[in-house]
Amino acid sequence: MEHFNRITLIVLDGAGIGAMPDAPEWGDAGSDTFGHICESRQLSLPNLQSIGLGNIRPLSGVARIEKPRGCYGKCALQSNGKDTTTGHWEMAGIILERAFPTYPNGFPQSVIDEFIAKTHVPGILGNIAASGTEIIKELGEEHVKTKKPIVYTSADSVFQIAAHEEVIPLQRLYEICEIARDMLRGENEVGRVIARPFLGEIGSFFRTENRHDYAVPPPRENLLPLLSDNGLDVVSIGKIASIYDSTGVTQDLKAKNNQQSIDQTIQALKGETRGLIFSNLVDFDMLYGHRRDTEGYARALEHFDSRWPEIENAMADDDLLMITADHGNDPTYPGTDHTREYAPLIVYGKNAKAGVNLGTRQSLSDIGKTIAENFGLHLRAGESFLHDLVE
Repeated sequence: MEHFNRITLIVLDGAGIGAMPDAPEWGDAGSDTFGHICESRQLSLPNLQSIGLGNIRPLSGVARIEKPRGCYGKCALQSNGKDTTTGHWEMAGIILERAFPTYPNGFPQSVIDEFIAKTHVPGILGNIAASGTEIIKELGEEHVKTKKPIVYTSADSVFQIAAHEEVIPLQRLYEICEIARDMLRGENEVGRVIARPFLGEIGSFFRTENRHDYAVPPPRENLLPLLSDNGLDVVSIGKIASIYDSTGVTQDLKAKNNQQSIDQTIQALKGETRGLIFSNLVDFDMLYGHRRDTEGYARALEHFDSRWPEIENAMADDDLLMITADHGNDPTYPGTDHTREYAPLIVYGKNAKAGVNLGTRQSLSDIGKTIAENFGLHLRAGESFLHDLVE
């Protein structure tokens, strides 16, 4: 029996809620994204508090309440990784034994040589881990002169190629990325190859919105195709489609930031669909976590909280909504990397049970398992908590 007509899953990208027991092995002992932001100043999160945020664990200024309107818990990341692809894939039932490779010191020379040979570029600039905005400031002028693309990476498993749209036209940049995606296999199979086009004059370069991600296609055995193969809608918002290489996605709603993702989520909730609405709020991670901007992160959490009533008002009586994260990204922690943390779990529905402590889940795949079970479908990984939500 189908308990909910539709389930919305909102991922607060990088919003971890405390170090996992194995965090020291990842160099992340003591990391705590939500905890440290709440300690940085008094946050105003009344709506998240009302649905159970403060009941997950003690958080400074977000008190536990007697009767939260939602159910609450936290999920461990069972996979070997702490990046976007790993966390999102695990939600959909894919547990990775082997982490996607990262390159804090740049890519091996053999990879760069093969890239230059196969793409016929005159060479490359960069080959370091860097902020995308900083590297075009630093190498943009040389790129314009030499026509060499800028290749760089980040704390994520990514091979990024930046180029000025008037130096390397978009279609050519995309073609170069496709060659790189094809080439990066085996031990160098990065999670994503990303085209990072920019425009502007020397001293005022700016990235355009023509970014394109080339992800590793996920194994077919995952939640998204399982739903769509069974006639259900899979509406993806923001970077969700690119994370799953569009596998199983029936509708892709574009959103470049939190504001747009929230707007699109509300629009999707007002639509006539049955199945999954899957939304990613990227700014927490991209703008505030990696850049170690604690105050920006705090304001972004307050902004999401302030939009919650609109989200709730757009929900139908037979809708269920889950809020979680894909990993941590503690802005108070040294370095610019993700952090190995639990993900918060808050579940709310007008006709769902309220106030249930869902406990510490062993894996984010419990989310996918629950969604699949709701629609009478079976996903291999995870433990469903659907029975905790229905009378």
